[in-house]
Amino acid sequence: MAPLEPWEKVLVDVETFPQTVHGYIACTDCHGGVQSPEKEVAHTDLVARPSEGNPNACTNCHGDVSEVFATSLHSTLRGYHTVLEARSTPENHPALETMFTNHCYRCHTSCGDCHVGQPASVGGGLFDGHLFVRTPPMTRSCTACHGSRVGNEYLGKNEGLPGDVHFREGRMNCIDCHSNHELHGQPSNCSQCHPGVETAEVLPPDHRYDGLQSPTCEACHPNTTLGKDNIEMHTVHGANLQCQVCHSVSYSSCDGCHVALSEASGLPYFETQGTYQTFLIGRNPLRSFDRPYEYVVVRHIPVAPTSFEFYGENLLPNFNTLNNWAYATPHNIQRNTPQAESCNACHGNAALFLTADKVNPAELEANLPVIVTEIPATIPED
Repeated sequence: MAPLEPWEKVLVDVETFPQTVHGYIACTDCHGGVQSPEKEVAHTDLVARPSEGNPNACTNCHGDVSEVFATSLHSTLRGYHTVLEARSTPENHPALETMFTNHCYRCHTSCGDCHVGQPASVGGGLFDGHLFVRTPPMTRSCTACHGSRVGNEYLGKNEGLPGDVHFREGRMNCIDCHSNHELHGQPSNCSQCHPGVETAEVLPPDHRYDGLQSPTCEACHPNTTLGKDNIEMHTVHGANLQCQVCHSVSYSSCDGCHVALSEASGLPYFETQGTYQTFLIGRNPLRSFDRPYEYVVVRHIPVAPTSFEFYGENLLPNFNTLNNWAYATPHNIQRNTPQAESCNACHGNAALFLTADKVNPAELEANLPVIVTEIPATIPED
């Protein structure tokens, strides 16, 4: 996605915008400033991003959504805090907060990043003359932030690999699976917030796989788990395999992300030791009633024991508390894949499984919960 020219970022369609609902609201009601024909005066105390913070300009009319969005993962990035706190200790939290503010918090999303302009992390700029959109444009909003992995996989931008069948054949947008409830941080059903009469408290999610699995493949493909589609592998494996084990193809993993401040400019930057294509099956580190699978696909996430050493020594003393070959949900689903061609394309094929020899020795202890120690046996052929 090419960056916008500066003049394009603030261009307002004076013919169309005033006729929209938001066009009937005075500019100063959202942006502050001073009503004046003089530019310098008009921009006094101007609020460039009025949907930032809580409360914000959107709260005045959309209070029901703003209230829950304030605790959503898009707003808080709580998932990052969850894993950093687990791998660290309280005395290291101030240094990690400084690191997080410098390097991570720019990915935080506000209402405007989805509904009126491009996310700030990719340079910002209005979608279309300040016209608000109900449905975020996929490539200028969703994959602008989630592009390096999800976007490239889903749209088929990884060399030699087709796009996800849901996009390639169904032309499905992100929100066809990820509902507004999920993106806003709202529950998709009553019991998700109110599991019983003894509690009515809504707890914010700790990470993206917190709570019920949503969306699920089975929601659109119920016959796969009911044994009604006459596909033998669906009947045999049932809930033992995450759907992606059979229907995903090669996806991206990264090694050794490290952060620092540039000596030349003083600006924060990060770099990884390598990005590469993988397809590996591991044991399920999040096994639960809602995710009952024994085997799942796992992706290497780039955190390493030394990732944040620019900000202090040994900031992740409990690194081994969490695996960094992690539960993954690649967005490159195919109906036919190499591992699903036959039973023994997978069974007995050690190359497909995360075994100890494929793990960095320094990360071996952390990944014991997901390492496969016994490859599923070859199936005798008739």
